[in-house]
Amino acid sequence: MIRLTTPISEDQARQLKVGDEVLLNGKLVLSRDMGHKYMKEQKPEWLKPILKGMVIYHCGPVVKKNADGSWSFVAAGPTTSIREEPYEADVLDTYQVRGVIGKGGMGKKTSDGLVKTGAVYFHATGGAGSLLAERVKRVVDVHMLEEFGSPEAFWVIEVDDFPVVVTMDSHGGSLHEIVLAQSQERAKALMAK
Repeated sequence: MIRLTTPISEDQARQLKVGDEVLLNGKLVLSRDMGHKYMKEQKPEWLKPILKGMVIYHCGPVVKKNADGSWSFVAAGPTTSIREEPYEADVLDTYQVRGVIGKGGMGKKTSDGLVKTGAVYFHATGGAGSLLAERVKRVVDVHMLEEFGSPEAFWVIEVDDFPVVVTMDSHGGSLHEIVLAQSQERAKALMAK
């Protein structure tokens, strides 16, 4: 098990390989469809220092506002990442992001972006939103809440031992492609019987 604390350097990200199990600590930044479109099209300068060396989590959290005005996470499960394929490589490059968390993997454009920028794709367990929320120690900040709404806002959270697996690395490796190829071979063999 590898423990990493954000911000992550390019060197640290390039040392990670497909299959590495990682516990993330420090800050993560949540962003989904609206945030990615905004980052690619508007290229807001204010986000650059927030995202440099960070990990973006594809997550639409379930949150509650506490009596003192602070926020708590009720569920923090990953959302399907392929929707961000048109944006992710540009986001990695523009904001010097070192990792992305989601589920289901991403495509060739993102894979090429990971190689170019020195970043990785982490897979989080789908269906474990309430368990993953227990790893969120606090909400540090939230941006664009009024504009985008709760599921799409840029939530900045602090996590403790957030469990992920590297499924796409900065060397062009993809566990998703390996599993697909093996599954196709197995299906072919079964159909031949």
